[in-house]
Amino acid sequence: MMMLYNGYQALEDMLAPARFGAELALGLRDKLGPMADLPMPRRMFALMDVFQGARLTHKRPAYGIDQVRSGNAIVAVREEVLLDLPFGNLLHFVKDEVETEQPRVLLVAPMSGHFATLLRSTVRTLLRDHDVYITDWKNARDVPTSAGVFGFDDYVDYVITFFQEMGPGAHMLSVCQPCVPAFAAVALMAEDGDAATPRSMTLMGGPIDPRAAPTIVNELSNERPLDWFEKHLITRVPLRYPGAGRKVYPGFLQLSAFMSMNLERHGAQHRELYQLLADGNDAEAARIKSFYQEYFAVLDMAAEFYLETVDRVFQRTLLAKGELKHRDRLVNPGAIRKTALLTVEGEKDDICAVGQTAAAHALCTGLRPHLKRHHLQIGAGHYGVFSGSKWEKEVFPQVRNMILAMN
Repeated sequence: MMMLYNGYQALEDMLAPARFGAELALGLRDKLGPMADLPMPRRMFALMDVFQGARLTHKRPAYGIDQVRSGNAIVAVREEVLLDLPFGNLLHFVKDEVETEQPRVLLVAPMSGHFATLLRSTVRTLLRDHDVYITDWKNARDVPTSAGVFGFDDYVDYVITFFQEMGPGAHMLSVCQPCVPAFAAVALMAEDGDAATPRSMTLMGGPIDPRAAPTIVNELSNERPLDWFEKHLITRVPLRYPGAGRKVYPGFLQLSAFMSMNLERHGAQHRELYQLLADGNDAEAARIKSFYQEYFAVLDMAAEFYLETVDRVFQRTLLAKGELKHRDRLVNPGAIRKTALLTVEGEKDDICAVGQTAAAHALCTGLRPHLKRHHLQIGAGHYGVFSGSKWEKEVFPQVRNMILAMN
């Protein structure tokens, strides 16, 4: 397995000339004039376009949020790195023209093979009424080994550090896999009486207790011992990258695992993309291309974080059992007394099923009932909870109301 990354890179290098050729050919399309719209050239260009786009990238895509409607005005948005740490930045989406102060929200993004830009639409929607920050995780293959390791406890530390940098009065919204370390961070801050403890925390589609409703993800995590994952999924970064020698769970393997769960659907999407391009339906084709440009941008995870997450979150379910520790200190959810809790689940979520996230309410024994809310989004799958029309029209109002109530 230690040579796997080198094998993947060799394959990419072999395909590079063909991709370059396809790119050059696509550049000639506009020069052909009316001939490019004939059936045969359109089919050839469509095939090249699909081939050129069906490739993995390892750089974070742009968020591309230059402006947003806030209140009754369209305001400009710029990105500002508030804190630059080895494995991730605290990124602030600054709206300079907003005169009234808006609630500050830290969006805790997953570290699960994709960049935080996967939450682009979540950020865009939140920006309407909030001052938004995000955990902008870096690709582990670009982090030198001199920066040390990054494990589960380090993730918790980063969340705490980001809140302390933002200062008192902020709110937290966590999506998917990081709900467990983010929840732990709030519990530790509450027990310490940290002034930067968030006023509210929203947990969306996260595995607080995977035992509540096991899915195929949970089953795959538990059907083999932990050393199997280390032996078969962990490899080293090749010499050509800044993180050469670092042990990682590579993004291309993670993406392969996700795609294998819905292989027919992805194949159908690419066949549809080809047909749309061949038919000249560029608008619909652009929608599919945009999705896969993001989906194929992969991030390598530090091996320590991946293995510890499998072990602590999915195999031993330590948080749900009251046994989760952070650097040998027991995490005590009962210490959370002032941070309001909102949990959000999707009815059709096949990654984190109904009941897994709601389990947080039973753990927060120190919270009074009026500080606890749960929202089940009918008809939504995993991604529909934080992106798309259901997120914007039905889930987001719940999040906004919770934040307003606690601000």
